[in-house]
Amino acid sequence: MPSRIAAAALTAAGTLALAGAAAFTAGTAQAAPARPEAPPAQRAAVDFTGTVALSNCSGSLVRGPRSRDTDAALVLTNGHCLESGMPEAGEVIVDQRSSRTFTLLDRTGGRNLGTLQATRVEYATMSDTDVTVYRLNTSYAAIQKRYGIPALRLSTARPHDGTPIRVVSGYWRKIYGCDIDATVYRLREADWTWKDSIRYKPECQTIHGTSGSPVIDARTRQVVGINNTGNDDGERCTLNNPCEIDRAGKVTVRRGIHYGQQTYLLARCLGPGSDVVLSKACALPRP
Repeated sequence: MPSRIAAAALTAAGTLALAGAAAFTAGTAQAAPARPEAPPAQRAAVDFTGTVALSNCSGSLVRGPRSRDTDAALVLTNGHCLESGMPEAGEVIVDQRSSRTFTLLDRTGGRNLGTLQATRVEYATMSDTDVTVYRLNTSYAAIQKRYGIPALRLSTARPHDGTPIRVVSGYWRKIYGCDIDATVYRLREADWTWKDSIRYKPECQTIHGTSGSPVIDARTRQVVGINNTGNDDGERCTLNNPCEIDRAGKVTVRRGIHYGQQTYLLARCLGPGSDVVLSKACALPRP
C-alpha cells in the first residue's frame, strides 16, 4: 500500500510505496507565483524550507490555521512511516509517547541545520488517509529563532485538479514538480483504503523514501497534501501497487502513476496548542 520507503532503511513502519516524480534536484525547482496573480518579479520558488528527513521517510514542519508561535511545533509524515509499525486498517493512534528525531534541512536542502525531537504521536492512521502527526519538544518560535526556518502552512482548502505542485523530499533532498491530474474517489492498497486521493501527472515519479513528503501548491506555497504511494508493477490493489476505485466500483490500475493524500481535513482539525481536536466538526477517523 503506502509509499515506497527509502531503499537503505526499510522498516516495518516504512514498507509502503513512495511517490515518484520527475526529479527536481536540490535548488533546481522552477519558480512559481507566490499568488496566482503575482507578477513575475514577485515569484518565489518552492524550496526545502520546513522540510525534514526521517530515518526511513520524508516529512515537514507544519502548522495549522489557529496555531500560535508559542505552540509546540508539529511534524507531518505518513502513517506508514510510524516507528512502531504500520497501523492496521481501521486503527487510529492518538497521544502515543515518542522520542523520534528529525533532521531539519536548510532552504537549499544541502545542509543539516539540527535535530528536532518528538515527545509524542499526536495522531496517526492509515484509514481514509495516510498520516502521522508528531508533537515536538520545542515551539515554532524557538525553531525559527535558532535555525531561521518557519513552518509550512497547512491549507484548509481542497486542492483542485490541474494545480501545479511540488513534492519536496527531505530524505532524498529532491523536489518533484508536476500538476495534480485528478482526485481519486477511492485508492486501495492491500488492506488500506484512502478517500479523495491526489493523482499526480506522470512527470511526478516519486520513489521509495519520498513517503511523507509535503505536497505543496506551487502558487500559494501551502501544504495541500502528503505524498504516500505509487503503482510499481501494474498489479491490482496489492502492496506498493494501489488501484483506483470509482463511485460505481470500477477498478483501474495505472502502472507507474503516483499519489498523495489531501491534508485540508487535518488542517481543519488542528486547534489552539497544536492539538488534533477530534470533535464532531472534525472529519478525520477516530479511535
